[in-house]
Amino acid sequence: MADQLEIIVYGADVLCASCVNLPSSKETYEWLEAALARKFENQKFKVSYVDIFNPPLDEEKKAFASRVIEEDLFYPVVKIKDQIVGEGNPRLKVIYAEMEKYGFTAV
Repeated sequence: MADQLEIIVYGADVLCASCVNLPSSKETYEWLEAALARKFENQKFKVSYVDIFNPPLDEEKKAFASRVIEEDLFYPVVKIKDQIVGEGNPRLKVIYAEMEKYGFTAV
């Protein structure tokens, strides 16, 4: 686990049509960042937010942001490496389990 693992939350300021009663993408990003920091304290990972309608210049992030729109995925979409680990209303247990596959251990 030498490199820092990046957990990416893809979302938008506008709620997806099927996610009306759920937290916004930004709220989910902030909640996830805090929860993971508590669970995996002092371990090398970062949580990033990508606006699907205004993605960064990074080609991989831009391509996946387009995929979220084109495939009508429920956002926020949480991605670790090439794996979608949450969509719409992500579950912490699933994200924790994926991080543990990369050697992270709960504090």
